[in-house]
Amino acid sequence: MKVAIVHYWFVNMRGGEQMIETLLELFPQAHIYTHVHDPSVLTPQLNSVRVFTSYIQKLPFAKKLYQKYLPLMPGALNDFNLQDYDVIISSETGPVKGIVPNPDAFHVCYSHSPMRYIWDLYHEYTRKAGFISRFFLKRFLNRLRLWDISSSNLVDRFITNSSFSAKRIKRYYNRDSEIVYGPISIDKFLPLERTPKDYYLFFGQITDYKRADLAIEACILSKRKLVVAGAGASKKQIKLWEKTGLVTYRGKITDKELCTLYQEAKALIFPGIEDLGFVPVEANAAGCPVIAYARGGVLDTVKQGVTGLFFYEQNPDSLIKALDEFESKEDQFLDRDAFRAQVEKFSREAFKERIKRIVAERKRL
Repeated sequence: MKVAIVHYWFVNMRGGEQMIETLLELFPQAHIYTHVHDPSVLTPQLNSVRVFTSYIQKLPFAKKLYQKYLPLMPGALNDFNLQDYDVIISSETGPVKGIVPNPDAFHVCYSHSPMRYIWDLYHEYTRKAGFISRFFLKRFLNRLRLWDISSSNLVDRFITNSSFSAKRIKRYYNRDSEIVYGPISIDKFLPLERTPKDYYLFFGQITDYKRADLAIEACILSKRKLVVAGAGASKKQIKLWEKTGLVTYRGKITDKELCTLYQEAKALIFPGIEDLGFVPVEANAAGCPVIAYARGGVLDTVKQGVTGLFFYEQNPDSLIKALDEFESKEDQFLDRDAFRAQVEKFSREAFKERIKRIVAERKRL
């Protein structure tokens, strides 16, 4: 069985790239196809396999400006000749599912998310984009949407990461999808012993949609200590936060430092909307409760009243009420067995078992 894995781009090591690593454990002889490939940021495992790129790779500053070339990517997929493969697994959040398989091939698309910048987050993206990006996105928007819908017909089976993403796939493509969680490396967090201190934790890149600002404002207003970890904050932001005496900014941290933060934080605050979100699962694996905005993938990852609490309006008052509630019943979140039971379905092993089953079922189609 010849397997091809098509991934949108390899320019960092995040959840999508960790998934490709796990797929390679299942299919070590698979060939990798992508638009842009930057070996300098990848793990040895990903650098040990042959990677085929589209012509986007050869465009100026492609490794940094890859998203600027989004309108060209559907056409660039024509560079990929996949006629010799029996199974094709496309990993999409940028354009890749529009590859053309041979008539007998089985094409399964793991959609991390339909392209949010052309669908539900279009207005937010264009509002923040520069003039040139906004001009081209508006010019090509309808074509991209038509391509996105029509290319869904080239997929035999959709799988995705959460109920939230499954609803979006149904809305935009009118296709059902199976939820396959993970793969998340929970094993390094499960053995950690909790030693809670008097601060809360926000962990993630400092970008608008992750809403670090909401966690910070709520903690300052309620006189609670907060550690913010993750790259992306400006010097001006850091100065304003730390001036309060309540917010400590740690910036980019190591895995070892992250483990310590999960051990010591009273709880993780997760105020944004993610399609799945690895961070709440990692925190729960370490026994750290999660206080999350009740929308997106956290509705699958966090168990209300057992591994965390939800707040229902994306504003400081609602979050502060959730923090007050958490502190009134903090002893309720000490059962590590309950935390383990919740996170095991997101493990790498659980992911591999479900993918193996889906590919095996292809033989009976």
